[in-house]
Amino acid sequence: MSLAEFLEMKGISKSYNGTRALRKVDFSAQRGEVHAIIGENGAGKSTLVKILSGAVNADEGRIFISGAESRINNPIDSQKLGIRAVNQHFSLVPHLTVTENILIGNLQKSNAKFCINWTKSHEVARNVLDRIGFADLDVKLKISDLSASQKQMVEIAKAVSVSPNILIMDEPSAVLSQKELDRLFRVIRQLKSENVLILYISHRLDEIFQIADRVTVLKDGCLVGIVNTTETSKPALIKMMVGRTIDEIFPDRVSSFNNKVMIVRGLSRDKIFKDITFSISKGEILGFYGLVGSGRTEMARCIFGADRLTDGEVLINEKPIELSTPRKALNEGISMLTEDRSFDGLVMFLSIKDNISLAAMKKFSRFGVLNKRLQNSSVKSMINKFRIKPDNPSRQLKELSGGNQQKVVFAKWLTLETPIIILDEPTRGVDVATKHEIYNIIRALADSGTAILLISSELPEVIGLSDRVIVLREGRITGEFKRQEASEEKLLACAAGVVNEGEVSK
Repeated sequence: MSLAEFLEMKGISKSYNGTRALRKVDFSAQRGEVHAIIGENGAGKSTLVKILSGAVNADEGRIFISGAESRINNPIDSQKLGIRAVNQHFSLVPHLTVTENILIGNLQKSNAKFCINWTKSHEVARNVLDRIGFADLDVKLKISDLSASQKQMVEIAKAVSVSPNILIMDEPSAVLSQKELDRLFRVIRQLKSENVLILYISHRLDEIFQIADRVTVLKDGCLVGIVNTTETSKPALIKMMVGRTIDEIFPDRVSSFNNKVMIVRGLSRDKIFKDITFSISKGEILGFYGLVGSGRTEMARCIFGADRLTDGEVLINEKPIELSTPRKALNEGISMLTEDRSFDGLVMFLSIKDNISLAAMKKFSRFGVLNKRLQNSSVKSMINKFRIKPDNPSRQLKELSGGNQQKVVFAKWLTLETPIIILDEPTRGVDVATKHEIYNIIRALADSGTAILLISSELPEVIGLSDRVIVLREGRITGEFKRQEASEEKLLACAAGVVNEGEVSK
């Protein structure tokens, strides 16, 4: 079967307010193929698949499916062609249940007119989840009560429930643990065997080589090339994406840490984590690693005052403090970059400028009057520092790529210049080149004296950046390692419960 016999996108172009997102891109793929689409943030990956899914309209270009030209003007047109998408940002309805979201528009009817057969609907939803290996999820729970990884499971189930011909997956693994990622790959292989075309977008190149047959590389809205995964390498793909090779060694840093700025004692929250005790010094990067459900994020949210503690205390410069709200935490010099930028990190309908300065309005004001000159100068400096694209401060956040949105939320918290900052998955959804920019910024922050609590699901990242790493499992500390002592094997052993605390040789 030739490529032209199933999906072809010819000469696709798209601009947003004068900024070219795609420039006459040609893309083609076969049924029964896992085809990865990669590139730096702003390369045009999401725009290309949004055009295919009907979320946005191309300015020019043609789409052919099975040799016939297909006009896709909206999501309904796309769905009629058997195209479904697992989006980078959740498209779920928070106040509805898992069942209602999976079967939205297709709930099972009872014999009585206009009535829903909930027993049958729940059964269908469970069958869908079971098919993709997520049968342990309670279908009666509301979406608002789920973790980020559970929401992703529901997104995937929703997409595959209608047996699509083309399944678009935009960063589907960003919030999944390794165990859940293995399940996802089994689903993808099953769908591939059923002749479904899967378009897979990810910044994690290791995943590309695990699951994809071919890779299309985009750069600055243009097609760079299409390669077979068996005929390329990670360094080669990086060079195609960024136009240069990248040293993957984390920045070296030699420091000693004697000035403790924060001490945490016996931190506990019912049924989430218990008796968490640690300290962090000025200029130190303290990493936290654990599998999904380990309590890392929940612990960080309590330190930031977003959630209530059951027990324990936090001391700043040896003084006990009350952290009942984020505002009090900010007043004590603690800021936090949250795990889910779209939910609690950014305001999508506001501009880049408003989002960057949102948490620092007090810094830009005097006697309640906003100093716009100071605000504009600070925002422009952050845009340049993080190389945010587009660099127009007036552009709305919803018009930016996921990676550039992550840069904005990072810039927002750095604008505050707090002595302590919590970074929860700071490089999630960020391309290889931008990751290295952020790594250098994190190291520069620490070198300037900022104490950094780093939470990351990526082992090379947490080991490479951290001066010490604490491992959590089911809400308890199971290991602590200095950077030179840490290894992926040791951290995974503690996180998975293969060993108990003290059994890993330090």
